[in-house]
Amino acid sequence: MTSTVIQRKWHTTREVAEMLGYGLSKTKMLVLTGEIRSIKDGRNRRILPRYVDEYVERRAQEAEAEWSA
Repeated sequence: MTSTVIQRKWHTTREVAEMLGYGLSKTKMLVLTGEIRSIKDGRNRRILPRYVDEYVERRAQEAEAEWSA
C-alpha cells in the first residue's frame, strides 16, 4: 500500500510564524513591510514556501556578512 503525501502549496501567516519561531505580530509586520513576500487571496494573505525560503536565505546572508565584516 502506498500513501500519498500532499504538499502544501502555500502557508498562512500563522503557519509561517510557527515555522520561523516568530510571534504572529512580528510575522505579520514582516509580511506588511514586504520582507516576507505574500500574495492576497481574497481577504487573506498566503505565503508560498519559496517566499519563506527566500527570507531565510536573505537573513542568513545578512548574518554571514556581519560575521565577515
